[in-house]
Amino acid sequence: MSGGAAVSGPEKLTWSQEELDALTTEELFQTYKRTGSEELKWALVMRYMGLVKTIALQVRGVYSSFAQVDDIVNEGLITLAGAVDKFDPDKGIKFETYVSKRIRGAVIDLARRQDWVPRSVRRKARDIDQASSELFSELGRYPTDQEMAQRLGVTPDQYQEDLANSSMCNVLSLDALFEDREQNGGADVPDGGSDSRPEDSMLRQELLETLTKAIESLRENEQTVISLYYHKNLSMKEIAQVMEVSEPRISQLHSRAIQKLKLYMNQYMTGGK
Repeated sequence: MSGGAAVSGPEKLTWSQEELDALTTEELFQTYKRTGSEELKWALVMRYMGLVKTIALQVRGVYSSFAQVDDIVNEGLITLAGAVDKFDPDKGIKFETYVSKRIRGAVIDLARRQDWVPRSVRRKARDIDQASSELFSELGRYPTDQEMAQRLGVTPDQYQEDLANSSMCNVLSLDALFEDREQNGGADVPDGGSDSRPEDSMLRQELLETLTKAIESLRENEQTVISLYYHKNLSMKEIAQVMEVSEPRISQLHSRAIQKLKLYMNQYMTGGK
């Protein structure tokens, strides 16, 4: 049994670092919820500092002129501290899952407030979005790079460059798609948990199955990039090293994959056929 689990009688007011280290994360949460100790709260926050830094570096690597990593880390820490207060360990949800979504949401808000992406890049990203949506509807399939370049009136090389540069816009807009779904008119996408309503569980399962099908519809190299970025939490530079291609090429693959997922998920969310 851990050092914290053996505590009985009046709650401890101070903890040594050895005692804090001996507590499991679950014990830390339970004791913090019971005592409201700021010391325990920040002990929890520090345990997840690595997660914040991973997300900060991951997002920072998507677009070269992004804000300083420190800005993202600071925003993530504020979100993390708030998540510790709101998290209910009795619901059966993993804290990593719970807080990762909130940190990414905070990054989206920070990106909007600080306007990190140049207007020219946002404009081209919107043009690519519109062209891909139109061609997807017309063709009934994902358009090829050649078809996209032709619709946009640019050379294939220019399209590839614009696609790579719009990678951050696509990361933000895919997350925003789910965020907008939850905030405006659409059904909530629940986190899950032991007290979820049956309809919430069904909705979440349907969403996950749809997203899985969307990912399976991607090319193999696109699936690899998505897996390494979102599941393994590798940066674009690290993915480039793993796949032995250039970093701009990874940005292109990532942006194209996100573009396809947006089309697929938007069709699902809007009830399109």
